[in-house]
Amino acid sequence: MDNPFDLGERIALVTGGGSGLGLGIARALGRAGAQVVLNGRNAGKLDAAAADLAREGLAVSVQAFDVGDAAAVGAGISAIEQRHGSVDILVNNAGVNHRAALDAMTLEAWREVQAANVEGPFLVTRAVLPGMKARRRGKIINLCSLAADLGRPRIVAYAASKGALRMLTRALAVEVAPFNVQVNGIVPGFVNTDMNADVMADPEFVAWVERRTPAGRWAVPDDIAGGAVFLASAAADYVTGHLLHIDGGFAASY
Repeated sequence: MDNPFDLGERIALVTGGGSGLGLGIARALGRAGAQVVLNGRNAGKLDAAAADLAREGLAVSVQAFDVGDAAAVGAGISAIEQRHGSVDILVNNAGVNHRAALDAMTLEAWREVQAANVEGPFLVTRAVLPGMKARRRGKIINLCSLAADLGRPRIVAYAASKGALRMLTRALAVEVAPFNVQVNGIVPGFVNTDMNADVMADPEFVAWVERRTPAGRWAVPDDIAGGAVFLASAAADYVTGHLLHIDGGFAASY
């Protein structure tokens, strides 16, 4: 194997790929040679992101659907398979967070978090697995969180969802290992993205993250994207059920 990190002739689907961490990962996968499919709910946002990647000469297309809608997921994956063939690499990146004390959180908000962060990865993974198992080849990468192991106020719904995704990752890795499908998770540190715009507007919180993180700074999407390329590549064919922390040392310190 000349280059185990070469993703040429691979189809990579990135959910929540229209901006932030998802777009950063999609760009890195495309630069490694993959045909990238960006997913999200906002078609206009996806088109703009795809145009940005295309200007770099990357192979990119879009498929808009809500990862929490089973019928939409089925139709979306079918459309991708008809256009490109079976998905080789799935990055479950789409997610939401509602920051609120538990006793102030509505059932609707709780369910929205679980639908996006747990049911979404379940539905999309379930839809692509038959093709991966039939070909005896596949990579599934779930964007997990420090919140699966470390608690903070006002993120109970999010933490519960990421705890579920953590164990979905590990249990599924065992289930599909006989089919040569690898399932891993990435655990980012605090990343400078739109999803964190509200907490990044708080100078005290920004400073706390910088002090608490041994690397002394917030992550940017490029910091995380290299790990996704590794886990998507043949270099990680014997890596499964693993949670790769890319957090500047956050989880290693206290």
